[in-house]
Amino acid sequence: MLKVKKQMNKKIGVKILATGSYFPKKVLTNADLEKIVDTSDEWISTRTGIKERHISENNEPTSELAYKASLEAIKTAQIKNEDIDLIIVATVTPDMLFPSTACFLQTKLGLNSAPAFDLSAACSGFIYALATAKAYIESGLYKTVLIAGSEELSKFTDWTDRNTCVLFGDAAGAMILTASEENDDVLSVCLGADGSYSELLNMPAGGTVNPATVETVKGKLHTIKMAGKEVFKVAVTKMGIAAEKALVLAGKKPEEITLYIPHQANMRIIEAVAKKVGVTMDKVFVNIHKTGNTSSATTITALDEAIKTGKLKKGDLVELVAFGGGFTWGAAVIRI
Repeated sequence: MLKVKKQMNKKIGVKILATGSYFPKKVLTNADLEKIVDTSDEWISTRTGIKERHISENNEPTSELAYKASLEAIKTAQIKNEDIDLIIVATVTPDMLFPSTACFLQTKLGLNSAPAFDLSAACSGFIYALATAKAYIESGLYKTVLIAGSEELSKFTDWTDRNTCVLFGDAAGAMILTASEENDDVLSVCLGADGSYSELLNMPAGGTVNPATVETVKGKLHTIKMAGKEVFKVAVTKMGIAAEKALVLAGKKPEEITLYIPHQANMRIIEAVAKKVGVTMDKVFVNIHKTGNTSSATTITALDEAIKTGKLKKGDLVELVAFGGGFTWGAAVIRI
């Protein structure tokens, strides 16, 4: 008979063991974009704050980016691949519609039994994955969870649309979390969504509403469509609300947070959200100038960079906040 250990009643906390990130080697600058679309470095920089972004190769799928980021996190955590009980990949640019990108990642990691699934919440994906991992660990169902935010938006971009093609880049970030009776590094997570805004930011074709046809391909309906001004307004409002709510849930005041890491979508959005929350820009981490918008990968790759560059040290409090297509939004207060 299969023996199963009884779950203890003692409260289970969540310890963050490590983070990791990966950016494709190819870099596309604003000067490069000037050669393929009617735009300029000045126009892009002024409106978005972006100077360059990383672009994946054709033979480098989303799961490969997630794999490289995960390997780094696993190495830093000093655990074995087999220690991972659950894999969650946040992405809207999967390797295929199915199987899940998480299953491809599981295979690359040499695992064949850990449950693995994708989570689709656009740019808020990593925070949604963090909330999901937290719930699984606290329930006692799984002990050590790998979550990754991995995106290749460049492969779903209309490179003739100057309003969107300048925004996006590719990247992946990963985090290892485990059960702990002494630590609770994820102080709070709050999530939100409103599907009534779905027409403002989406990819029209490729699903069951508009299955792939010659017409959908010719019409470039398999690329990202966005109503920028309308998205901007809602993003600032919802990110501000989420950031404030996560602080209340964590029992923390804005001044107690060492660093704020917002979704790197647009410099103007980042500045507006900081103002709404009431924090100065010196407490806000920004790397959009060299990454562009990498959707669900932005908050985790920025967090990893902040740790690696010494902007964060053990015990510091960080708030992550994001907003994406759906619309979805979320925020989390964590301890390094």
